[in-house]
Amino acid sequence: MAAPNKQQKFFEIIKPHSNYEFIGNQKYWIGTSLVLVALTIIFLLLNVFVIKSRGHLLNWGVDFRGGTELLIDFNHPVDPGDLRRTLAEIGHDNADVVRYDDPSDKAKVKFLVRIGAVSALSKEQAQQAQQALAKEGDASLHKFEWSEGGDKVYLRYDKPVPVETLSSSLKGVGIAAAQVQQFGRPEDNTYEVTLVSVDKEIWRHLDEKLGAGTVAGIPKVESVGAKAGKQLQFDGVRSLLAAILLIMVYILFRFDFRYAPGTVVALLHDAVIVVGAFAVTYREFSLTTVAAVLTIIGFSMNDTIVVFDRIRENASRMRDRKFDRVVNVSINETLSRTILTSATVFLVTLAMNVFGVGVIRDFAFAMNVGVIVGTYSSIFIASPILIWLNERYLVSQKKVTARSGRDVRRPKREGEELEEGV
Repeated sequence: MAAPNKQQKFFEIIKPHSNYEFIGNQKYWIGTSLVLVALTIIFLLLNVFVIKSRGHLLNWGVDFRGGTELLIDFNHPVDPGDLRRTLAEIGHDNADVVRYDDPSDKAKVKFLVRIGAVSALSKEQAQQAQQALAKEGDASLHKFEWSEGGDKVYLRYDKPVPVETLSSSLKGVGIAAAQVQQFGRPEDNTYEVTLVSVDKEIWRHLDEKLGAGTVAGIPKVESVGAKAGKQLQFDGVRSLLAAILLIMVYILFRFDFRYAPGTVVALLHDAVIVVGAFAVTYREFSLTTVAAVLTIIGFSMNDTIVVFDRIRENASRMRDRKFDRVVNVSINETLSRTILTSATVFLVTLAMNVFGVGVIRDFAFAMNVGVIVGTYSSIFIASPILIWLNERYLVSQKKVTARSGRDVRRPKREGEELEEGV
């Protein structure tokens, strides 16, 4: 005799057939979201116009702002104020100086320094150098080539000029040249000036001002030009909008037009609140953070589709119930799965946030916030918008029926179950 089949049980945090009220309290949840979005806008404006120590919408990383980021190791503790003043004395005003804790190397004191320059030669210095080098004895400068961020300057004269004379003229306007040498054919009278790199220039000045041997090393130097930073900002925004547009197209094909707007609003809601978290905490916002926001958008969409799938299934089975009740039941039925999935991602990224360093911690912080708001928006933002659109659709159908004077019924197709009583 065959053994009776036993129903396999799965672990669920929420008991089956639970009926928590979500949709009935939607005005409170939507109100909470509006407050969070308003706070995001307020803090972005405060960062620019009120909090003078910030001065930007977000704490843009070197990727977006342009400039140079250096990780400087010191052999003994250094006061951040002294470090800022020393950098200001050598032309790097408003430098960002942040203590950097590295659990793997506690012997050295580390600071993360961000400056606006990408080379040892600024535009103003380049103009001064061009004026100073315009006339060297009987020789006249015909060409001055230098690009922002570059570490070389090329000079062309109509007559030969001793390299010692060029070095002396550059030193007279405060430009440190590692090497000045003739370049190309002798008859071209072209000279190559190799500039001292930003990190070596800073290292030298810090040792002069703070004491010889103060700097142990500069193990990390990253530079991005201002134009490249603006382009990366534009590309980051474009990537977010493109992702949301493609998701909207997918939802249109996967379900119908009533589902797509709620999903898109929920995704925008998630992205804005994550940005708001970075505006409040003023953590660094870099390309890694943009990657985190894109990941959050995908996670939120996946969670929303699970809820919407259950709504569509239940709408075809529960034709005797109002659509908002069907949605509430569907949310309860998927709640256990939603909590388990979100909690798993949250705990993993929380560990990254606690034990990670640098951009890993910023990525994990964005994910922590995103998982919470992404789960929240699937239930409290996307679903109410679906209910509202379905009500508008039913009203329009009734108006069409009233005008035609007959019962207008569509042939059954995917999405038909959303019409109550059909």
